[in-house]
Amino acid sequence: MDLVRGSRQAAAARAIPATAAVVLLLFFLSVSQHCAAQEHWVGSWAAAQQLMEPDNRLPPENLEDSTLRQVVHLSIGGNILRIHISNAFGTVPLHLTSVHVARAQSTAESAIDPATDKLVTFSGRSDATIPPGAEYWSDPVALDVPALSDVAISIHYDHAPAGQTGHPGSRATSYYMHGNAVSTRTLPNAHTVERWYQLSEVDVGASDGSKAVVAIGDSITDGHGTTTNGNDRWTDILARRFQLSPCTADIGVLNAGIGGNRVLLDQLGPNALARFDRDVLARPGVSFLILLEGVNDLGMLTRDGEVSAARHQALVQELIGAYQQIVERAHARGVVVIGGTLSPYGNSNYYHPGPLSEDDRQALNTWIRTPGHFDAVVDFDKLLADPSHPAQMLSAYDSGDHLHPSLAGYRAMAQAVPLTLFANCAEQAHPK
Repeated sequence: MDLVRGSRQAAAARAIPATAAVVLLLFFLSVSQHCAAQEHWVGSWAAAQQLMEPDNRLPPENLEDSTLRQVVHLSIGGNILRIHISNAFGTVPLHLTSVHVARAQSTAESAIDPATDKLVTFSGRSDATIPPGAEYWSDPVALDVPALSDVAISIHYDHAPAGQTGHPGSRATSYYMHGNAVSTRTLPNAHTVERWYQLSEVDVGASDGSKAVVAIGDSITDGHGTTTNGNDRWTDILARRFQLSPCTADIGVLNAGIGGNRVLLDQLGPNALARFDRDVLARPGVSFLILLEGVNDLGMLTRDGEVSAARHQALVQELIGAYQQIVERAHARGVVVIGGTLSPYGNSNYYHPGPLSEDDRQALNTWIRTPGHFDAVVDFDKLLADPSHPAQMLSAYDSGDHLHPSLAGYRAMAQAVPLTLFANCAEQAHPK
């Protein structure tokens, strides 16, 4: 009886038409894609999103039937990736007619390696409609991207976004032109802009032990004064240091800095507490957080004139309360929190800090350094301050505005972060 049944099944299998074989093949491909979707995803690059101010928006007519190509610099690598597209501050649904990703041939031009060009799909579709306030993850894309490599993401819009979401402090060149050119090697006669739009993250499929560290902060973390297309923010340099050691080479570095950002109140971008879930906790693989923010809160208190000592004291307590909130919310998700002391900004031409503002900064730094408040501390204040004038930045690390570090200052900041905070391995002898 079994022999007869087996004979009939074999005959039936031989009789499967070619179309059925194609269906089976598609089924197994679907299963394969589903398995790929079960990758251990870790963020490799990120940008904090905000509503673009008028000076940072592209004129709507420039994005009508247009291709926008943006280049991002990854930290860790992999052979599969996915892209996060954000409409967090959009007021209407955002329709993307086509998205492609490829290896960039340079950080300073629009050219891609056409052999690596891949269509990006969303739930199997080549287009996507993202509701206002939402963010979409793409389907997995099989693409070999080494650590510290550059990826170009090309988006075609049929209509311009209403309420442009993006990141003004890209320090990277983006390219746009009319027409659908998402897979074109170069964008001839493209217009350029130093902004990112709609891109919030690139994840890679990584080993199970891979993790990510998020740095949340203001313009110092965002990279004010760094080189356009140079990827020389302190977080970029930290990512390069991670790659020097096998103990940290699987740790992604995600920059969640926003220039002009504040901890307590909205200024440029939502305040740090308001954006904390989206910019920190929602990042795949996040296991560490470096918090370096508060100078703008201190500076704005007295930018238009001195206030009472009581108001100074109240602000310090409000900032400490906010830091405690961040630590507690991070710990609830198992995230290790590293506090960064606030760097000196004496003689700043923008904030003109007085003695009471310096007292505020010192009080906050004392609290940050006190054991038990953070899991670890990186003393950026001690690193950057002039020993002879502690309220001021050391001239060798000063960009010239007495508020932001120079390139040498950013390098020093990255080298001051102990790798042993992130892995049980010996520190590299000569970090770069």
